[in-house]
Amino acid sequence: QVQLVESGGGVVQAGGSLRLSCAASGFTFSSYAMKWYRQAPGREREWVASISSAGTGTDYTKSVKGRFLISRDNVKDTVYLQMNTLKPEDTAVYYCCATGTYTYWGQGTQVTVSS
Repeated sequence: QVQLVESGGGVVQAGGSLRLSCAASGFTFSSYAMKWYRQAPGREREWVASISSAGTGTDYTKSVKGRFLISRDNVKDTVYLQMNTLKPEDTAVYYCCATGTYTYWGQGTQVTVSS
């Protein structure tokens, strides 16, 4: 059974940091690129960051570039999103997504940044 389980969300003050984790199981994690998306209330889901299957390539949406860092551990089958200098506009439910032969989604974790 395929599972992507996000954790690490919470409430943080503006300027603070959080580290999200997404633990994968049920598929060959190292063969899949991994992405983080987020969805704020009343808005469409938006792509945040991507990392290649081997972890050698990363990309970020403009609004988080220089503040967020995506990484992965292909031994632990886990992808991370280190979020620094958080802003209230980063408030959203964050989802991890595996893309490859198939596409898999996690259930999401809430991140709330207070001003």
